[in-house]
Amino acid sequence: MEYSILFYTLLFIIAFLYAAVGHGGASGYLALMAVFGIAPAVMKPTALLLNIFVSATAFIQFYRGRHFMPKLFLPLALASVPMAFVGGMIGVDVVVYKKILGLLLLLPIARFLFWKDNVVIITRPYNTVAALIIGAVIGLLSGMIGIGGGIILSPVLLMLHWTNQKQAAAISALFIFVNSLAGLAGLMTKGIQLNAGMYGYVAAAFAGGLGGAYFGAIKFKQQVLKYILSAVLILAVYKLLFTGA
Repeated sequence: MEYSILFYTLLFIIAFLYAAVGHGGASGYLALMAVFGIAPAVMKPTALLLNIFVSATAFIQFYRGRHFMPKLFLPLALASVPMAFVGGMIGVDVVVYKKILGLLLLLPIARFLFWKDNVVIITRPYNTVAALIIGAVIGLLSGMIGIGGGIILSPVLLMLHWTNQKQAAAISALFIFVNSLAGLAGLMTKGIQLNAGMYGYVAAAFAGGLGGAYFGAIKFKQQVLKYILSAVLILAVYKLLFTGA
């Protein structure tokens, strides 16, 4: 399938923005594909594949900045990865899938429009048992819907005051990477295959991810792009929740 220049431009912007905050971008890719009327059977593996490349790029940048917390990441990942694999094996009714996705897209809209990137958070010790439970729940949902889970994990880490914003971004980036791999593996057990048309998506998203991870500190450009992305997300939410498209 061939799509317009607009599709690839928006794909680049989505990857740029999400990588700048340590996310893989699956929720944005899914929103974009929903707007362009792509079937859910194609949306899930495509979003997870793009997630793998963009989240890896974002993680490398945040890791180099020494923001990664391996001791907190470990219980989150140990619980989430097997559950993401299981979630990828679960078939979700198309109507239910679209409604859940529409609700989840409200999270990145709030993230881009209302969250201040310069918020200073006083951190406190994390709870390992709670981290395992959080990882398992997010992992299962990630595999079922085709996201990496970062749009859920980041605000949870910040609300619990377990990390500051950059630490949350570093953990979320690697969390998304491992969950996307697990979710994609789960999908493939059902016979779902990747197609050659996805290479163009990967190229656009990878380029955007590189740019976002490197130039994420440029506030003006980020703010303009956030408004563009939020408009795409809002349109997708409307289509998914209210039109049945």
